[in-house]
Amino acid sequence: MIADGGDAVEIFLLVAGISLVPAMLFTLTGFTRILIVLGFIRSGLGTPTAPPNQVLIGIAFFLTIFVMAPTLTEVKESAIDPLRAKQITQEVAFERAEKPMREFMFDQTRAKDIGLFAQMAELDKPETRADIPTYVLIPAFTISELKTAFQIGFLIFLPFLVIDLVVSSTLMSMGMVMLPPVFISLPFKILLFVLVDGWNLVTRSLVESFST
Repeated sequence: MIADGGDAVEIFLLVAGISLVPAMLFTLTGFTRILIVLGFIRSGLGTPTAPPNQVLIGIAFFLTIFVMAPTLTEVKESAIDPLRAKQITQEVAFERAEKPMREFMFDQTRAKDIGLFAQMAELDKPETRADIPTYVLIPAFTISELKTAFQIGFLIFLPFLVIDLVVSSTLMSMGMVMLPPVFISLPFKILLFVLVDGWNLVTRSLVESFST
């Protein structure tokens, strides 16, 4: 059976929506912040292949689901379930789904970043969140996430940097300038990270950073 025009349009929109899922994951959720911070941990430890990229992406994905669970639950209850029950139209479902996502992004976005894109979009001075269009909010949220991720990454790097400096200065004072400091500092950094239960601390800090 050949699909009619309406069904063809719905199928096209569905395929287009699926293709946009990766972009939405990076720009509408906390995935970017989590993945960048995990990358900083790996770089700080000095282990470029451990954990591998697949593991980091998997951890970041499921941490994102954990962080976004309240928002996604609200989207499901207010938009998806009524739409499946044919109680509302697709337009109404989209508006209802957009609201909790916007609230999440607003809570994580700096006013300065919103002001930047509002100014570039030549908008009148907004007085409420409703005055900020979504196309302005999304890039502002993205660069706010990048800044937050790099701030957390900087704090993660500091203890590893101290170990590198101590090991390097010790080797130089002993005249062992031909021995790469990384061979000595790497075990100490891994030991420090394990002793302080680093993955637990980082995970807790990442999740709590979304509630502030």
